[in-house]
Amino acid sequence: MVSPQASSKLSAPIDLMRVRQMFNDPARTARSDFLRREVASRMFDRLALVKTAPRQVLDAGCGSGADIAQLQKMYPAAQVLGLDSAPAVLAEAARATQAPRSLLSRLLPAKAGIDFVCGDFGQLPFATNSLDLVWSNLALHWHPQPDRVFAEWRRALRVEGLLMFSTFGPDTFRELRSAFAAMDAAPHTLPFVDMHDFGDQLVEVGFTTPVMDMEQITVTYDTAAALLADVRAFGGNPLDTRGRGLAGRAAWQRMLDALEAQRRPDGKLGLTFEVIYGHAFRPAPKTTAAGEAIVRFQPRTPPKAP
Repeated sequence: MVSPQASSKLSAPIDLMRVRQMFNDPARTARSDFLRREVASRMFDRLALVKTAPRQVLDAGCGSGADIAQLQKMYPAAQVLGLDSAPAVLAEAARATQAPRSLLSRLLPAKAGIDFVCGDFGQLPFATNSLDLVWSNLALHWHPQPDRVFAEWRRALRVEGLLMFSTFGPDTFRELRSAFAAMDAAPHTLPFVDMHDFGDQLVEVGFTTPVMDMEQITVTYDTAAALLADVRAFGGNPLDTRGRGLAGRAAWQRMLDALEAQRRPDGKLGLTFEVIYGHAFRPAPKTTAAGEAIVRFQPRTPPKAP
């Protein structure tokens, strides 16, 4: 469990050790990969609009490595690094991409190809100013202090380096949250951070011109059992304040009844995902380490001879 510091905002009392345990079984989360693939596709569409030629690319919270191959395809001359804290999914990613898995204390020597690192994306094992692109797909909401994560990603990025990420917003699982309220008052889903708060945090840690947008994706189900199976596959409940005991039969039935009461006109059960997309750049410094202002002069292009 990460202890909050006075200088950091706690988004939720998330137990990072439990998060690691939840995602260390690839088979447990495979059922939910359809949404990560859809969101990744939409992120890649956005990335294609940005002119960049990175030398080092980091997939922060890479999971089973499904985005790695596409990043390598987009930037064949780059070194693409996949980082995750769950060793089992990292090993699966290495098998899927036929790349070595490494435990590093610093950035590998620059070379085109794919490498994997076991570590925490909130405490990167890379030097300052060592990355050109940080990519993170549906991973940030699993960390209790996203502003600290943003500060760490900014530290590792080179000047003009790009951050591109997606994460869940507050309306995610709203149907499930309402149904569980009929069972008890315990928290059963994360209190996801609002898009505007993420934008403020990016500016506060030193990113420039953050661009944030959001969309809602609704997945429909025939049965409550199928819906709940997908929810468990998305990770589960890592809150340190979660209830520890089993729900009684009557309480569980109240939850199921409340969920069934939300059936749509077409007879389906809906599950909402609010997906937040963000990208921002690390700007050039405006002052030196001693606090002196940096003034940049752009030479005037001489006129062409007639």
